[in-house]
Amino acid sequence: MVSETKVVPAFLGGFICIYGLVSGFVKERLFLSESLVAMVFGILLGPKVINAVDPASFLNVEKFTLEFARYVIAIQVMAAGITLPGRYMVRKWRSMSVVLGPVMVVMWLVTAGIVHLLFEIDFKQSLLIASCAAPTDPILANSVVKGRYAEANVPKNVRDILSAESGVNDGLGLPFLYFALYLLNESYSTRHAIGKWFYWTWCYNILLSVAIGIAVGYIARKLLRLAESYDLIDKESFLAFSIGLAIFIVGCLQLIRSDDVLCCFIAGHSFTWDDWFREETKDAHFQEVLDGLINVTFFIYFGTIIPWSQFNNAELTIAPWRLIVAAIMVLLLRRLPVVVLLTRITPAFRNYRQSLFAGWFGPIGVGALFFSEIVLEEIEAEPEHFHLRSREIIQPIVSFLVFSSVLVHGVTLPLLYIG
Repeated sequence: MVSETKVVPAFLGGFICIYGLVSGFVKERLFLSESLVAMVFGILLGPKVINAVDPASFLNVEKFTLEFARYVIAIQVMAAGITLPGRYMVRKWRSMSVVLGPVMVVMWLVTAGIVHLLFEIDFKQSLLIASCAAPTDPILANSVVKGRYAEANVPKNVRDILSAESGVNDGLGLPFLYFALYLLNESYSTRHAIGKWFYWTWCYNILLSVAIGIAVGYIARKLLRLAESYDLIDKESFLAFSIGLAIFIVGCLQLIRSDDVLCCFIAGHSFTWDDWFREETKDAHFQEVLDGLINVTFFIYFGTIIPWSQFNNAELTIAPWRLIVAAIMVLLLRRLPVVVLLTRITPAFRNYRQSLFAGWFGPIGVGALFFSEIVLEEIEAEPEHFHLRSREIIQPIVSFLVFSSVLVHGVTLPLLYIG
């Protein structure tokens, strides 16, 4: 019998080669995103179709998904920070304050309201599920912020704000997640839960990771410039430096249990604060190649682990029609209305046409899966302090929202023309 660990590289490599041969046609003629194509391929390979690959048979899916998603997001948000124009976060502070403040809060609350309405669960549980789906995904956002096709059809100001938002809010999603998680912890009083949320989440996770990110990015920039000035570094290592920096940050921040994702973005932006590294590497296209490989690999994997059997569970009030209605409502109401309404106080958008485009392309993806696995890990650490339903209901809902977002945003690429 052929081992599945040997089958996986064959299918993955074959897909990358075959898709690569027709990738231009798929993107520019069929208007399909590579994430969608990869996910469909994963579904076909998975246990529900030809059953060629079933990750659950040879690895711990929950733990592997958590760590796989962590490094995928870390590398992508580092890239997002690096590709932004120098000092962007400071120069565009008004626009960033809007998309990271009221827009993100509304996305969280609207999603929670929809989940609460359709699945008949406690509102605190709804807030926990919504915290996974609130951030926009940097990997799926790549289809409209990077590459020749995006550059030809989407104005730079829109690409920059979408890239910055998706890079930051995956890290800033933790306060929303832990707020709901602490309120659901039956061993915490409301006062204790809010107190811990402030000192542990905001001070230790957010503020500390920002400080570390600024310092690491600054030191890395100075060291790289010094090495380059003395001709100590070759071109290959120069291009790969940011990838190594992202992995280093994740490892170190995991050791001290702080927000590694946010730290990676801040470090990336601090690293290219003076635009030097970005200008030096803008014609290399190394990051675009790596992005494509990561994107394809993760969404093939996701296609094989979609929990189809959990999409119909009467005990949890989960039914296909509820999931479909929830997905439609979330995709239409979670982000689009608030972004359009706040156009006049968001200088990054020059008109309603641009805000309409940005409001639509706020996909739910790898970040949502990452946060859902964090929730499961936290609940499993103290199972006696949480209601069982909090654990059981989160994965099917989040997985279906990600599936729906990949599908819908993957077939609406023609909307690039209105950007």
